[in-house]
Amino acid sequence: MKLMKKNEKRAWALVLSGGGAKGLAHLGILKAFADRGFPEPSLVVGTSMGAIVGGLYACGISPGELIRFVQEEFDITAYLDSFVFKLNGPVGKFFQTGQILGNFTTRQGVDSGQGILKLLEALTQGKTFAETTIPFRCNAVDLVSGKELVLRSGSVARALRASMSFPAFFEPLLVEEEGVSQCLVDGGLADNMPVRIARDEGFKRVLAVNVCDFKPVPVSTLRTGPQIVYRAIEVALQVMGRKQESLADLTLYTADQVSPFNFFRKKELIELGELVVKEQEPQIQAFFSGMRKWTAGTNKGSLFSV
Repeated sequence: MKLMKKNEKRAWALVLSGGGAKGLAHLGILKAFADRGFPEPSLVVGTSMGAIVGGLYACGISPGELIRFVQEEFDITAYLDSFVFKLNGPVGKFFQTGQILGNFTTRQGVDSGQGILKLLEALTQGKTFAETTIPFRCNAVDLVSGKELVLRSGSVARALRASMSFPAFFEPLLVEEEGVSQCLVDGGLADNMPVRIARDEGFKRVLAVNVCDFKPVPVSTLRTGPQIVYRAIEVALQVMGRKQESLADLTLYTADQVSPFNFFRKKELIELGELVVKEQEPQIQAFFSGMRKWTAGTNKGSLFSV
């Protein structure tokens, strides 16, 4: 796909933050936008869970279809490596602790991420960035170079797998190309609200959705290693995230204290996204005001006059 020229007048770009399970609220945002007939974005940018939701949406899966899949078919434990994640109670926790400690000493993460990758390949139907219905970008961090990478070519599924590779839990995505080795992990480590990517693509109007509105949490929520690691990263990124949010014309917040690892409150999180759009509808209408109708008959590459 040709890079978009800077300063070229386009409709708007949608930027979706990371946030683990909290990112399911992005689905409610997208559904509420579609229900109200708001124009589709001309670019979708996401990181981590925001990359997954945004990437699947950019591949042409409607918000309704995504919500149906999540509510009726998706079970995170079905796509993880080990049976221990499916066990409840003291026995399950005992085996989980043993496996996690063992994997930390022998592997790059508790889970290989292969099950998630296969799911993403199926959902995207093997599309490349050049084949998406809406142009799409996501980010990842290369642990070898220490740099943030903007992913814009090749397999969409592999890019999503890289962007959501939360350190310690998922193994990094290893890439070998032309003699260069990369070890890619969660893009949120560098920028959990990558508004800058949309600005660099030349977009004048940017709407961002932040599912990680930073607030104090009860000490009772910091009981496990993953919870501690995630909270530490949230603390480290909060200042940088606020700076990025200021680059957006409008940022919607879906505040919820659900754990980023709790994928079992699907319905509530999706409804939260819909509620935010309802509550912020005047601001959203103002964001879209002044836009004219599509000037081309296709979503891909279509322009607005603004």
